[in-house]
Amino acid sequence: MVNPLHNLDLPRLRRRTSIKWRTYPSDVLPMWVAEMDCDLAPPVAEAIHGAIALGDTGYACGTSYAEALAGFASGRWGWTFETAQTSLVADVMVGICEVLKLLTRPGDTIAVSPPVYPPFFMFLTSMGLKPLTAPLDARGRLDPSTLEQAFTQAKVYLLCNPHNPTGTVHTRQELTDLAALASEHGVRVLADEIHAPLTLPGATFTPWLTVPGAESGFSFMSASKAWNLAGIKSAVAIAGERAVADLARLPEEVSHGVSHLGVISHVAALREGGEWLDGLLSNLDENRTHLANLLKERLPAVRHVPAQATYLAWLDCRDLKLGDDPAEAFLERGRVAVNNGTPFGPGGTGRVRANIGTSRELVSEGIRRMASTVAQ
Repeated sequence: MVNPLHNLDLPRLRRRTSIKWRTYPSDVLPMWVAEMDCDLAPPVAEAIHGAIALGDTGYACGTSYAEALAGFASGRWGWTFETAQTSLVADVMVGICEVLKLLTRPGDTIAVSPPVYPPFFMFLTSMGLKPLTAPLDARGRLDPSTLEQAFTQAKVYLLCNPHNPTGTVHTRQELTDLAALASEHGVRVLADEIHAPLTLPGATFTPWLTVPGAESGFSFMSASKAWNLAGIKSAVAIAGERAVADLARLPEEVSHGVSHLGVISHVAALREGGEWLDGLLSNLDENRTHLANLLKERLPAVRHVPAQATYLAWLDCRDLKLGDDPAEAFLERGRVAVNNGTPFGPGGTGRVRANIGTSRELVSEGIRRMASTVAQ
């Protein structure tokens, strides 16, 4: 089996010029933004090199991405959909915003379940929409009572499935209950499912549009997170059976922001990158266990529920007495960068999000630096 996260060379990683490696000084270990420390899956690298050699760097065209995603979804999750239900979009958040423009007007209320991906709040606010929180429950799961209360006011609900930052994989029953509530209140559900391929052993991902009652909703997917392709953007919006007419109203120019190299690389990942992905999931499962053991040994006061998906870890650091923003203390004293939990909304204060999509050795070094912060 391939091991994408093994044998990583830190000096080589520091030569990278992406946001992860250029935001902080060189003495800081970056464990924050959602970029993994890995080389490209060989089929992806070959596809990109082939396109460059051919000079195939024009505009994106056709339905190859939707077809590749449909094949991947059928093989991994037993989910089938037609290309007529899809549209190319530049990335998941762009797709969500463009569909929101079709379904809402400025001033409308949009429900979200914090702690959740901060751009949900940022993009809604910039569009003149009003975020309304329906927080996860104490176990980090969807809370029917808060959802029902929010749905009396909301027009749309943004679902994060699997959930970022907690790594929760919502069960089919939880999603079925959500669909029933949304239908009862006439709420449209838009599901960010970008982390779906990163569902880890022991959990089962349920695509939103496979749930009874979700037919008026949308799913937004991309290969970018699972194959580390954020820098070559492309994604697919998928409409439920009763939402196809809405998706058809997307302006043509929405697809103009899609990267042709993004489509080429994402298609290669979905069609030929399965073995690499399986190796990655095995590595992440190992890192998940390693992190839990390190925390127990070095930072026992940190509360942590191992993620069911993603390469992200949601750490409750309130008992460390580092204040509302422990990420700042970890950075200043320990020289390790993690995400401050506050921007994730209610339930984020005193928490941090750490990225374990790296080698076992760098996970160990990150926790060593965090522990040194507390010892000072």
